[in-house]
Amino acid sequence: MKNLLSLPPNAVGVFHKLTGAERDTYYCTADPADHKLGSGGGTAWLLKSAHADEGANVCFDTWLAQHKRVLLHAGGQSRRLPAYAPSGKVLTPIPVFRWARGQRINQTLLDLQLPLYHDIMHKAPASLHTLIVSGDVLLRTTEALQDIPEADVVCYGLWADPVQASHHGVFLMNRQTPTQLDFMLQKPTTAQQAELMPTHLMLMDIGVWLLSDKAVKRLMQKCEAGANGGKGCTPGGHLAALPGYYDLYSDFGCALGQNPSRPDAALADLSVAILPLPGGEFYHYGTGPDMIASSVAIQNLVKDQRYILQRGIKPQTSVFTQNTLLVNRPTPATRNVWIENAYVGKGWHYGSNHIITGVPQNNWQVTLRNGVCVDFVPVGDAAYAVRPYGFTDAFRGDVDSLDTMYMEQSLHSWLAARGLSANSLGGPGTDLQSAPLFPVTSDMQALGQLLNWFVSDTPDAETSALWSKLPRLSADELSAQANLPRLFEQRRTLQAQTLPLVAKNWQRSVFYQVNLKDMAAQYAANQWPLPDALPQTAPLMTRIHDAMFRAECLRPTQAAEAQAYESQAFALLRDGLTENVLRHQCTPRCTTYADQIVWARSSVRIDVAGGWTDTPPYSLIAGGNVVNLAVNLNGQPPLQVYVKPCKEPVVICRSIDLGAMERIETYEALLQYNKVGSPFSIPKAALALAGFAPGFGTEHFASLRQQLEAFGCGLEITLLAAIPAGSGLGTSSVLAATVLAALSNFCGLGWDKNEVCNRTLVLEQLLTTGGGWQDQYGGVLPGVKLLQTTTGFDQNAMARWLPDTLFTHPDTRPCHLLYYTGITRTAKHILTEIVRGMFLNNTQHLHLLNNMKQHALTVFDALQTNDLARYGRMVRATWEQNKALDAGTSPEAVETLCRRVDDLCYGYKLPGAGGGGFMYMVAKDAQAAQRIRQLLTDNPLTPNSRFVDMDVSAEGLQVSRS
Repeated sequence: MKNLLSLPPNAVGVFHKLTGAERDTYYCTADPADHKLGSGGGTAWLLKSAHADEGANVCFDTWLAQHKRVLLHAGGQSRRLPAYAPSGKVLTPIPVFRWARGQRINQTLLDLQLPLYHDIMHKAPASLHTLIVSGDVLLRTTEALQDIPEADVVCYGLWADPVQASHHGVFLMNRQTPTQLDFMLQKPTTAQQAELMPTHLMLMDIGVWLLSDKAVKRLMQKCEAGANGGKGCTPGGHLAALPGYYDLYSDFGCALGQNPSRPDAALADLSVAILPLPGGEFYHYGTGPDMIASSVAIQNLVKDQRYILQRGIKPQTSVFTQNTLLVNRPTPATRNVWIENAYVGKGWHYGSNHIITGVPQNNWQVTLRNGVCVDFVPVGDAAYAVRPYGFTDAFRGDVDSLDTMYMEQSLHSWLAARGLSANSLGGPGTDLQSAPLFPVTSDMQALGQLLNWFVSDTPDAETSALWSKLPRLSADELSAQANLPRLFEQRRTLQAQTLPLVAKNWQRSVFYQVNLKDMAAQYAANQWPLPDALPQTAPLMTRIHDAMFRAECLRPTQAAEAQAYESQAFALLRDGLTENVLRHQCTPRCTTYADQIVWARSSVRIDVAGGWTDTPPYSLIAGGNVVNLAVNLNGQPPLQVYVKPCKEPVVICRSIDLGAMERIETYEALLQYNKVGSPFSIPKAALALAGFAPGFGTEHFASLRQQLEAFGCGLEITLLAAIPAGSGLGTSSVLAATVLAALSNFCGLGWDKNEVCNRTLVLEQLLTTGGGWQDQYGGVLPGVKLLQTTTGFDQNAMARWLPDTLFTHPDTRPCHLLYYTGITRTAKHILTEIVRGMFLNNTQHLHLLNNMKQHALTVFDALQTNDLARYGRMVRATWEQNKALDAGTSPEAVETLCRRVDDLCYGYKLPGAGGGGFMYMVAKDAQAAQRIRQLLTDNPLTPNSRFVDMDVSAEGLQVSRS
């Protein structure tokens, strides 16, 4: 995925240094100076520039088809948001949301924009390589993206009320064909909309346009048609001419559809699809008031205070401070204030409707009336330009016009009060944006004097003379000459000074919602002391986050202490998961005859969506969604456990597949269930949970022998796992559940399938292998189902069963293939790394997990349609999600296998954590399945590779007696 950004010229050369973004992923350029291109021409210029710099001698058509790209336009003048004009609005710092997890402490608008755009591009058909979006809009969704159809142009829109729609472009679709564009209008009046409403559906354009390569080339041709004779590119790909002015929306967009509002024969054959953004939310960051209003709206998305930690609730929800040393705190009456990258000392007094940015360290006395904003822009090596402005200023209009506004008053009046005229700003005909209004000096006393002069109702003549004498820059010149590295360095310095204070205040609150990995990196880099220890009364999950945060802070320099904190985090997690079960201790009683055998057998599971969302701590915080199916292999439940009485008061464990045996005679030997390499860890831990160990049972005995004598016999437990190790089919978890079910029956414990699965989660915590709940639920419960849990430590899954028609119908059953790769990969290391990311609120991990959780619901819907192709594509999407979460999921040997079968499959994935074991494939039809079988049988991936027959189990776990 490539990100192509159109930025202010001054930001292009330093973007990668300022943000740390990789050059292979982010390409930046600026629109040519003094040449208006429009959104269409700007798109053409951005693509032509990127091709010229990246394409070498590859022709444009070939280059365009090589990658998917997000084109983000963020290079405007930003007249109504001057504070972030020099760096571009996409680098606007966005406050941490008080209800969300995994946010970066220094997140920007760009950070929040790109995940959705990347999700759209991953969802898009292979024919759509180009996504064009706006840089001053933040879009969010609360639902899964729908399938994106094949079309030359696909646009997203939002349902909007007529008044809101009248300020934007609007897509109109005939009610008979609701996904096809009939025509597009720009800013239709409410009366126009009322006339069209009986026959048309209307979606507000939100500036998210997907273009096929064909559509991109048509757009390029329209932009080049009138540009310097339309010379276009040279054969080497270098720019021979600037694109002409062409608007993507009013020109290109209005020429599209069945009955375009502005027909253009050159575009008439382009197909168009319009999609509503599911659960879409639209936030505008184009102006100062919009920036604050959007931030307030997002902060208040969640009103349920149970999900907002107490100290994260601010009484002034429209007051935002970031990277700021603030002495005078806002009063309850303060509203609409944004203070960022600023020193605001005790001499500062302010009210409402302020944006205060870039203020250097000072000791000034400043009083700002309501509606006054202040921005300081570093210029050169030491100087600053002081730029006051009004909260609603538009920075537009002739400086000689009485209608031109500045500081929320007439510019003419403001100048007159200071003994100045329009001639001092360039004279008649000069646009305010180009007027040399803002003085530049390195004298801090003079900067404070000038600031007060700008905002004063009674400015003095001495400062007017100083203003006239100093060099001055216009708003445009400030964007061109701002020293952005200095600006960002001041922001980093302030962050270093304020973050430890913020962290201290945030303890037990929103501190543990941010990306703790980022926070820990700051602590390690600046060698800050760790925050005070949390009290034992703090919530358990907060203490877990705290321990892992401390481990991450110490990891670079104090490995042993870091490991101790990490172990503490995992131990606290185990405590939370095991507490409820251990509180309800067992009383085992022998309920079998001396010659009886209890026989338990279970299927294994294939997870097709939502895997990893079942894993604590994610499932504890957000709940999990998993779609999986219970399967038998070669017509048999592959996991079997036999328990029978033993005449001696001992426990004898046997494994048929491992050829191993162990005799357990003491509690000490039994409690060694977490001993590395033991073939019988699972039955030992299961026996403990069944009450055969001190602390787990209601009765107390001096020895295991004494307890077994009181029980009436010993136990012989025989295991059979007719499946290779490292299969990815949930073998160990389902085997543990099968052992627990057999013991429950043998000992009269009365555990149902839900209790067995819940205790399996606890058993895995006892073994310190970790893991979630979907493996055991997937194999124990029969059939195809969606499994869901809610938040909290009590992770009892609810099952919603699905039809198994796709897996049993004669036409589609042969399309489901299970192939043993012969490659194994243990899950414990993978699990530890990803769980560490969950503990630390890793932004990327949580975003992927949220997508996986939502994707499971999409698969749930798809399976109800009995559409093999759609289901197979969903399985493919799951595989892509797994690889994004852990690159090691698909080693080169597996990639080789994927390439060999790709054309014959709708989708495929490695079940479980990935990396080896079995591959599940959804062939396109029975003939394709036969070709895959032949191909991989004739040329196996490894010497042990083979196909295994699979069928959906209608029983799941079964327990019976002889």
